[in-house]
Amino acid sequence: MPELPGHYVDLRKRFKGFIRAVDNLGKATAVSGPLDEKTSQLIQIAGAAAVKSEGAVHSHTRRALKAGAKVEDIYHAIILLTSTIGFPAVSAALSWIDDVMKQQD
Repeated sequence: MPELPGHYVDLRKRFKGFIRAVDNLGKATAVSGPLDEKTSQLIQIAGAAAVKSEGAVHSHTRRALKAGAKVEDIYHAIILLTSTIGFPAVSAALSWIDDVMKQQD
């Protein structure tokens, strides 16, 4: 699995308490409901695509794969958004997913 992006590593060093709180929030939300890890990650990929966050799409794609999502699941989660967030945003998100898939090879 690739290392964390440099800017995130820098944030972790500079703002330890803040990043720890963000990490804890993520953990708390993950266990607060009935969705499994794979489904949660697919939802988070879709959310990341909707707000056009390339880094989050990368991160949640890697996490979804680790949680057992198939490549087709991930692409479908994004394609489903076409009528909601538009083709340009979907196209961008698909290219970000492709980035991760190329790293997996």
